[in-house]
Formats: sequence, C-alpha cells, structure tokens
Amino acid sequence: MNIYMNEKEITVKDDKTLFELRNEYHETSDIWIYNGFPVKSDQKLNENDHVFFIKRGVIPSEEEFEQALVSRHTPGVHELVKKASVGIAGLGGLGSNIAIMLARLGVGKLVLVDFDVVEPSNLNRQQYFIKHLGLLKTDAIKQILEEVNPFIEVEIVNQYVDKSNVNEIFSDVEIIVEAFDGAESKAMLVNTVLHDMKEKYIIAASGLAGYYSNNTIQTKRITDKFYLVGDDVSEAKPGSGLMAPRAALAAAHQANTVLRIVMGELEVE
Repeated sequence: MNIYMNEKEITVKDDKTLFELRNEYHETSDIWIYNGFPVKSDQKLNENDHVFFIKRGVIPSEEEFEQALVSRHTPGVHELVKKASVGIAGLGGLGSNIAIMLARLGVGKLVLVDFDVVEPSNLNRQQYFIKHLGLLKTDAIKQILEEVNPFIEVEIVNQYVDKSNVNEIFSDVEIIVEAFDGAESKAMLVNTVLHDMKEKYIIAASGLAGYYSNNTIQTKRITDKFYLVGDDVSEAKPGSGLMAPRAALAAAHQANTVLRIVMGELEVE
C-alpha cells in the first residue's frame, strides 16, 4: 500500500505499523505525527495515511522544514492550499492577523496591500512589535512572515487602494480579503469586486469593536462569492474602540473562510 512519510509517497507492506516504519527510517525520532495528530502509541497504517517523524532539537533541512510546517494539517489540505493565491487589502488588526494565519497554513501566494506605517496605537491589536514602529506595514509584515514560513510567495504592494487600482492590484489572486478600518473603503472594495471581478471571492468584515460576546461574530454567505464576517452592529466609535481579542476572532473567521473556499467547502453551516 502507499502512504506518505514526511510528505513523500512510499510503498509499504499492508500490515506495516507506525513504529515499524519509525524503526526502519527514523529510529531516533521522538515526535510521531499520524494523520495530523501527535500519537504516543503504535498505529496500524492504512492506505494514503500521512505520518511524520521529528527529532526534538534538531534543525531540519529546508525541505524537511517545509514538510514539518504542514505535518499537523489534515491530510489532503496542503496539496490544495499550496496552489491558492489570496490578496489582503489592509494590514491592520484584521489583515496582519489573517496574513500570519494564511502563512502558517502554507497558502502558496499572498498579495499584501497597505500604504500606512506602524505606529504605537497599532500595537494594541495588530501583529507588529516595537521594533517595527515607523516601518511600512507591508515591509514589517513581510519580515514577520519570513520568520513564520519562508516557503510561500509574498508580494507586497505599498499603495492606497481605490476604485481605479483594485483590478490591477488583485488581478492574480483567486480570493480577496477585505481588512480595512473605514466603512467607505470597505464598501468601495466589495462593490468593485462584485461588479468588476465577478470570478473572484471576497470576504469582508464589519462590526468588530468593543468586548461584546464572542458568539456575536458570525460568518454569513451573502452571495455565491461574497462572505461577510462580524455582528453588523458594534462599529468602532467613541466609547467603543478596537481591541485585540475581537479583531483576532474576526480575522480567524476570515482566514478559515479562505481555507474552506480553497477546500471547496462553500456553504456556511
């Protein structure tokens, strides 16, 4: 039968077990991941199983490192995710979080767009550090992603997004994630994509301020290609600011919606 060992397809006997395979190929390994889950006991192997062997404290080769990054994924995910291309419009509380999540997933290409610099008030909810203050957000997030996953393609666009350049900026991506702060910019991007770029999916967000219940943030499928995340109520305003937890909650909704679209799961359940 055929299985995947450290993401390489090999042929083994039908009655092979995980530990027999370990003893044959990776005897010194001390972390054993079976179909995306770390196990401590032996397992009977089945056709198309994915197993990964890791030795603690050993720096892997470049090829092994990329394989290790995706070893905890559900089998079959990486093959599709690596082919995906996603654009993120805005790299603030939503966009910086989304970019890191998608990099950890191993999305093949990210187009990251912003025109602003990192400043102190960003640090309450955005994925930057003090050392990034004064840097362009595009440059700062690229530095971070290189530390997270150096094996994906990252294209940065330091530009203000308006109706005149949406098509050009996002021409080469399949999915566009709206991560702006302002309502006018949000509406502009969504309407332009829906009108001019009908073949692309867009995932927008609205209503994320304050410290309201986690459960008020939901993902809705508005049209075949348009998804909206948020509660539609808690907009940022005096007395109701933007903070890290709900920004991260919404960003996770958006990132997981990207993953579901890539995997062909288009409905919101």
